[in-house]
Amino acid sequence: MKTIKHLLTCATLTLSTSIAMAQFAPTAPVKISSVFPTGSGPDVTARLVAEKLQARWSQSVVVDAKPGGAGAVAINAIKAAPPTGNDLVVVDVGNLSINPLIFKKLSYDPINDLVPVAILYKGAFFVVVGANSPYKNFKDLVTAATAKGANALRYGSNAVGGPIHLGSARLESALDSEMLHVPYKETSQLYAAVATGEIDWAYGSIATAGPLIRANRLRVLAVADAKRSSAMPDVPTLSEAGGPKNLDAVSWVALMAPRGTPANVVAEINRGVNDALSQPDVKEKMANFGFTISTGSPQQVSDLMSTDSARYAEVLKKVKVSVD
Repeated sequence: MKTIKHLLTCATLTLSTSIAMAQFAPTAPVKISSVFPTGSGPDVTARLVAEKLQARWSQSVVVDAKPGGAGAVAINAIKAAPPTGNDLVVVDVGNLSINPLIFKKLSYDPINDLVPVAILYKGAFFVVVGANSPYKNFKDLVTAATAKGANALRYGSNAVGGPIHLGSARLESALDSEMLHVPYKETSQLYAAVATGEIDWAYGSIATAGPLIRANRLRVLAVADAKRSSAMPDVPTLSEAGGPKNLDAVSWVALMAPRGTPANVVAEINRGVNDALSQPDVKEKMANFGFTISTGSPQQVSDLMSTDSARYAEVLKKVKVSVD
């Protein structure tokens, strides 16, 4: 981990040396590939930002959804592109910090193939159960998880080794309990399973579980963050709800460029993204998703990559996950 942190810091320091360099303005259309499917929260966010960048640069900026391969399809589509700023990719913590830990053979290297540009947002997960679940609050769930035998409670995720799976495993470990993990192929299947009682609970976001929450098919018990969500201020934090203290489950989504993209190009795109995220209409739409805007420098991405690599490496000592 120390080596990863050193490499990330050095890479970002190199990018920060943009003083006195010329401003970047794309002279050709910009394509933003995305690891997320069309219509998902990250995809909608990317399109909001792309619209603002297009107005800023008077140049076409399009988002191309390329889900699949645990992010490899979209990342491989741009990693060898000319480092001009015209090809970018939207990824998340799983693609950058988790996949290198669990894949025996990964077709991309987050450190050597990509360069950080900007954080688009952070988003905390909520603990959700079915509307007809016997667990009326989070303390009920904790009591059941710690009182019943091994695998008595079932939780789900949308990917083995993904942020939802490992975040849930961290909570399981913090409760000193043993639960059964049930993976699903799609988030829609996951939350339908929670709603019907096929599984007992899952972590979800407003963007993913929101439709079933609004339809009163899911009940929200707690938010896995240090503070309450502005989108659901009545929902307590894990700690407030009687759960573990100082435990969170927060995902984040970032914009990356091909390795070798000049510092002045990265700096301009970073400024454009931060400006887009700061505009009132974008902030309002992001708040509706429960996303927290977190503007900052490319170093912020590097720091999160390093911190979460260490965090998930720790949980992977207990949850044995390996993908060929």
